Amino acid sequence: MPKFAANLTMLFTEVPFMERFASARDAGFSAIEYLFPYGFDAVELKARLRQNRLTQVLFNLPAGKWEEGERGIAANPERVEEFRAGVAKAVEYALELGVGGLNCLAGKRIRGYDDDTHWSTLVGNVRFAAKVMQEKGLRLMVESINHFDIPGFLLNRTEQALKLIDDAEMPNVFLQYDVYHAQREEGELAATLRKHIDKIGHIQIADNPGRHQPGTGEINYPFILKEIDASGYRGHVGLEYVPIPDSKSSLAWITEFGYKL
Repeated sequence: MPKFAANLTMLFTEVPFMERFASARDAGFSAIEYLFPYGFDAVELKARLRQNRLTQVLFNLPAGKWEEGERGIAANPERVEEFRAGVAKAVEYALELGVGGLNCLAGKRIRGYDDDTHWSTLVGNVRFAAKVMQEKGLRLMVESINHFDIPGFLLNRTEQALKLIDDAEMPNVFLQYDVYHAQREEGELAATLRKHIDKIGHIQIADNPGRHQPGTGEINYPFILKEIDASGYRGHVGLEYVPIPDSKSSLAWITEFGYKL
């Protein structure tokens, strides 16, 4: 049975962020993830995890000026020093919070640079991050994001993220496979899971259209979740969706599909 992790950036937004840990525990979750911890004190975050008997499985490396629309800086030739300083900061948080995996967002193309320059910058930064993280026993994820949601994002397809993994040549770099993004960009969900499960370090889910909970759209999640189980995947499945009509009600699909938290 899949192990589900609540994404606290997306779920339980009815309450302030620090209260979402308790909301996740009350809903039955034992694991959580979210986008970024950096606006909060690591010691306080760790205390919330302990108080609510939760494990955190993932967060992202610093991704630039998120509130201004940036979606990662790993491929930005002008921000290499900033990216690498962010790796050190992320590792500090990961070690304090007991998080074993961090996700790297490539970011959008920067005007004035060709794709080869973006790619070489990205490969170099991923290799750097992976080496630092390997020394601490951490894994690095890379993620493709559909071009409809984030126009200009450098990695759109699974094959691009897999090439990045190959080019980085580090054993602790894995694919973060977001089923929603993959459906919007390329489909072939079950075939991709079957073919590349050994390269997948983390899975996230949401339905399409709307990025709401499973069962609200076109993706056959009962089938996909069975595929994930059959693949031998032992990681968590992050619920990174926009809940409707509210977070608590949105979780009904879990029991409806025959699962439990």
